[in-house]
Amino acid sequence: GGRVREQIKEKGLKELRFCESVEAAHSNHGTAAKVARELGITAEPLRLDSQVKYGAMCRGEADVYLRLPASKGRMGAGYVENIWDHAAGCLLMQEAGGVVSDMYGKPLDFKHGSKLVKNRGVLASSNPELHERVVAAVGKHAD
Repeated sequence: GGRVREQIKEKGLKELRFCESVEAAHSNHGTAAKVARELGITAEPLRLDSQVKYGAMCRGEADVYLRLPASKGRMGAGYVENIWDHAAGCLLMQEAGGVVSDMYGKPLDFKHGSKLVKNRGVLASSNPELHERVVAAVGKHAD
């Protein structure tokens, strides 16, 4: 269960790596870069599609997953995540000792049909302590 959690203890923040979607239309790459800088992450992002990002995190290849919505007034700003894009990955992360939430730190709510209508954005971190820092950094830079 705690494999991912143990790996983070061995790394400093500069050694951390975040992952995000390949497509800039699927996540706000600019805000993600600001969040990474805020956290002191210097490694290039691991860009992957679909739930592969969750698998990469469970394997220890990344420590933070940022799926941040487009800025207000930009194309895609009103996008609501589909549950099938996150349900299985969320379970895998939790079993590996990680945390998944929306950009405000609220757990993903899969009870409202096919969309995550009660959540905005998706964040995953390899442990609870790191997740608190990620949520705070996103709060400073996301709109």
